[in-house]
Amino acid sequence: MKFTVNGTEHEVSVEDDMPLLWVLRDELNITGPKYGCGIAQCGACTVMLDGQAVRSCQVTADELEGTEVTTIEGLGTPDALHAVQAAWVAHQVAQCGYCQSGQIMQAAALLDMNDDPSDEDIDQVMSGNLCRCGTYPRIRAAVKTAAKTLQEA
Repeated sequence: MKFTVNGTEHEVSVEDDMPLLWVLRDELNITGPKYGCGIAQCGACTVMLDGQAVRSCQVTADELEGTEVTTIEGLGTPDALHAVQAAWVAHQVAQCGYCQSGQIMQAAALLDMNDDPSDEDIDQVMSGNLCRCGTYPRIRAAVKTAAKTLQEA
């Protein structure tokens, strides 16, 4: 099957029921998405599939043909951070960092759909992404900052 990851087309030959998370990590060596729970409850594996935030542990390889996947590695670069990544740094959101790629991908997808989210919008959309360090107030602040940055761009 052929699909695009972070702007590069890939062709993989894997079992149809292999989760996208393992396709990315084991077949393509893209390790930004993390394994957290395997049942779509923590959000550590969040990526964008055709622009929508999805839990890559629950998307199977047979769903990938012709799709476009964006992971944290494709969101920005060290020299040109995405607005969400820059806000994460500015607000010092990360502590242990394990959930952060999923959090950032979920936040970027939110801002693609809603460029001026309320606190309630942020809380609702981000509620499926768990942070064991409890940085939720900083996550909300970073999303607000990123929204303002994207509005000004």
